[in-house]
Amino acid sequence: MEEILENLNEFIKLNSSSQGGRRIVCVTSGGTTVPLEQRCVRYIDNFSSGNRGAASTENFVKAGYAVIFLYRRGTCQPYCRSLPDDPFLECFEFSDKTNIQGSLLKLPFSTIYEYLQMLRLIAEALKDVGPCSMFYLAAAVSDFYVPWKSMTEHKIESGSGPLDIRLAQVPKMLSVLRSNWAPKAFCISFKLETDSKILMEKATKALRKYKVHAVVANELSTRKEEVVVVSSSGNVVVRRECDKPESFVEDNLIRLIVDRHSTYIKESHN
Repeated sequence: MEEILENLNEFIKLNSSSQGGRRIVCVTSGGTTVPLEQRCVRYIDNFSSGNRGAASTENFVKAGYAVIFLYRRGTCQPYCRSLPDDPFLECFEFSDKTNIQGSLLKLPFSTIYEYLQMLRLIAEALKDVGPCSMFYLAAAVSDFYVPWKSMTEHKIESGSGPLDIRLAQVPKMLSVLRSNWAPKAFCISFKLETDSKILMEKATKALRKYKVHAVVANELSTRKEEVVVVSSSGNVVVRRECDKPESFVEDNLIRLIVDRHSTYIKESHN
């Protein structure tokens, strides 16, 4: 924890508006796991390759942001999305601190517990950055979990018959982030559904409930082709440029988000 905080504070100090004028965004990526034992052997996983978070990170860096990349171990990484989890970027040497490494801090997680604790650390560390900070919450966070005190310490015995597990709802930390941890930060959340009929209703409900600045609504089957940015000013459909084989929907999505963030910063300073 101390090492994470030290790296986090040093990164923010290097890149904050008072030091270098960079905006700072926390991008969350990948899915959280839910352990079934305290000394975990089995766990419930959450579907996510981390590709959206990694692609978005590349676009944020390109737009001049410093990025805190909070990612699930083993998922896609920025600048080497076609490779498995590998410190490919760290194989390169750079001449000074204005390079890509100075713009990217990677912090891994696996469990829902790690994710929530680290999100709080990051949010509280970014609190003083104010409107120039952003949260881009693309991680697939588990909706249900086994409370620590309810877990068996050791491996669950397989010979004891059918396994009945009671899952509790994961506390919704988004509202706490907005109200307490980093109330002045620009905040983007995501809503993924498999049923297109309920997607927009769910996204609109999340926008109002958590008071985020926008919700990126995406349907599982079409998520790589288009998303809908839901906000109080209306809904905007963002699509991948189909005539460009190497394009991704995140290219246009981040342009829109950066523009919205610029407007938010301007309005906050008035």
